[in-house]
Amino acid sequence: MLKKIPLHTQIIVGLILGLIFGLVVIKTDLPNSFTIDYIKPIGTIFINALKMIAVPLVLASLIVGVSNLGDISKLSRIGGKTISAYLITTVLAVTIGLVLVNVFKPGKSLPTETRENLMSLYEGDAGSRVGEAAKLQEQSPLQPIVDIVPENVFLAASNNGAMLQVVFFAVLIGIALLQIPKQKGAPVIAFFDGLNDVIIQIVNYIMMIAPYGVFALMASLIVEIAGDNPDSAIELLLALLKYSLVVVGGLGIMVFLVYPLILKAFTKVPYLDFFKAIRPAQLLAFSTSSSSATLPVTMKQVEEEIGVSEEVSSFVLPLGATVNMDGTSLYQGVAAVFIAQALGMDLTWTQQLMIVLTATLASIGSAGVPGAGLIMLIIVLESIGVPAAGIALIIAPDRILDMFRTVVNVTGDATVCTIVASTEGELPDGLIRKSNPLTPNE
Repeated sequence: MLKKIPLHTQIIVGLILGLIFGLVVIKTDLPNSFTIDYIKPIGTIFINALKMIAVPLVLASLIVGVSNLGDISKLSRIGGKTISAYLITTVLAVTIGLVLVNVFKPGKSLPTETRENLMSLYEGDAGSRVGEAAKLQEQSPLQPIVDIVPENVFLAASNNGAMLQVVFFAVLIGIALLQIPKQKGAPVIAFFDGLNDVIIQIVNYIMMIAPYGVFALMASLIVEIAGDNPDSAIELLLALLKYSLVVVGGLGIMVFLVYPLILKAFTKVPYLDFFKAIRPAQLLAFSTSSSSATLPVTMKQVEEEIGVSEEVSSFVLPLGATVNMDGTSLYQGVAAVFIAQALGMDLTWTQQLMIVLTATLASIGSAGVPGAGLIMLIIVLESIGVPAAGIALIIAPDRILDMFRTVVNVTGDATVCTIVASTEGELPDGLIRKSNPLTPNE
């Protein structure tokens, strides 16, 4: 029966049922331990399975993609377009966030009692984040460049947080394959090409449990937010509702206004068709809060539904999952000003321009995993002189907002990938393919 229902519909049903189940648990006498012990592990298995194939997928697809470009000049051209587009969309995202938070001033309406309770409740979590951010701040300004080159490629491949190192190594192999005799490089390319096909097939298997995985993730999230006091989650969310709405509103502007305008300017792809094509990736991003975990599905949708070539998608998307964080950057801009407002601090325009710069640079070093944005937010706060402990004010709704901003991150990656493909002459008619095996009956 489920095979007749499109994948994205199954995922939506899973999300809704997970939400309903979680609410039922916290509003009745059902023990939270059942959800945490027996349902949450299903979601954990699902995320782990996606993370399991993220590194080999990036390695294999990027090597094949670069080696198929034919010459280094094409790699340089595509790389320049990709980095430029990512930087532009990130700056736009931060700017939109700052405009909204200055207009609506959500921090001014936060009650003092609520502020003190949140600071007390989350001071331990805030302290651990401050410690992690302090280590990053002590590093050399060139440390992000140093970190791109792995000491040990096998250690890098065992850590999803070191994806940029895997990207660097894969690009090096691809370039080397372009410069050695074809007869010697052909077996290597054939091996990684076959490995890439195998991994894509594994993605198909993993996506078969996607509806159950997102059900488990959503149900356990609701229960964990509530804790032992079901009303606490609702009270916290209501107290920070205005802040959350500003963040979500900004993210919505990116998805429904900025990206459509960019697509219209550089491609002939109708945005509704584009949105429909990447919908499974967006839903998965929402449930996992991880750009890296969503990467395999994003690549599959962009290639098979939009028609982007593997050589472009295998370069642009892994790079985007690592360095392009439009949603995270927008959130950091809003959160930094919100915290300053809540603490009674007025930021100058110079300080807010510093937020744009710092958030843009921080997004490059932000790992595509849940919660990484909080650590980078501390660096943004320190750059404008706002107490880093203030992140305690926004930790309560952060997990939910993380889901929304990851959707924007993934959408931004797919948008830039489509633009690059179009400028390379791959999408002259803007037609969308309908060959995705994940949704055969749609």
